[in-house]
Amino acid sequence: MVRTVKINDKVVFGGKSPFVLIAGPCVIESKQGTLKIAEAIKKITTRLKVPFVFKASYDKANRTSVHSFRGPGLVEGLKVLSEVKTKLDVPILSDVHDVHQAQLAGEVLDIIQIPAFLCRQTDLIVAAAKTGKIVNVKKGQFMAPWDIQGIIKKMEEAGNRKLLLTERGVSFGYNTLVSDFRSLAIMRELGYPVVFDATHSVQKPGGLGHASGGESKYIPLLARCAVASGVDAIFLETHPNPAKALSDGPNMLPLNKLEELLKDLIAIDCLVKKS
Repeated sequence: MVRTVKINDKVVFGGKSPFVLIAGPCVIESKQGTLKIAEAIKKITTRLKVPFVFKASYDKANRTSVHSFRGPGLVEGLKVLSEVKTKLDVPILSDVHDVHQAQLAGEVLDIIQIPAFLCRQTDLIVAAAKTGKIVNVKKGQFMAPWDIQGIIKKMEEAGNRKLLLTERGVSFGYNTLVSDFRSLAIMRELGYPVVFDATHSVQKPGGLGHASGGESKYIPLLARCAVASGVDAIFLETHPNPAKALSDGPNMLPLNKLEELLKDLIAIDCLVKKS
């Protein structure tokens, strides 16, 4: 039995609830641009009645190059996210990279995200758990799905059972990820809602040498497969012009393709969860 994790009556993860969309740009590039993207996604999700959580990073701490754009940083980034939350009345998710960020981030965010590379950092998980907020842990590219049990125990022993588990692909040779859809079922059997990250799953880590590459054309395929499996949420990074995005452009979904994809996902989700 998968427990439900809820932000409010409109956004509920787990059980037989409709899938939740977690979406936004990879990183906060500007306040105005971030607000514009959030507003566009909200209009689409409101029209289609899809539960929506806005995602954007205030700091991309694990960029391939030391010269890559990282974002505005914790303080300024949280101000932008707070404005998005207040103006548009949408829940907010962002990732923390350091124990000392957790408390401040928890004052603004509805969901604190633990990046895949940091998913075994005990102190970080415990600090996020102790905020009392929902914590979304991305399973590391180096982990088997059953290994997530150790992360669950850390969260539970810290007194927080408001946990989401995200699959974002597994390392497969050099600069390549592969999605094993058995992972979604295996992790869900552990009792917590599961998220599928359809955009990072098509990433080619470090594939461009100075930056990560990606095969965004496969995002719809993977998203449809995940929803067909009964997944509880879909994570999509999206941008009006991925070619000009300052981070992860090659594996982001063009914003003008989001509505078409969501219509497909809604139809699949209804079929699967009514059966």
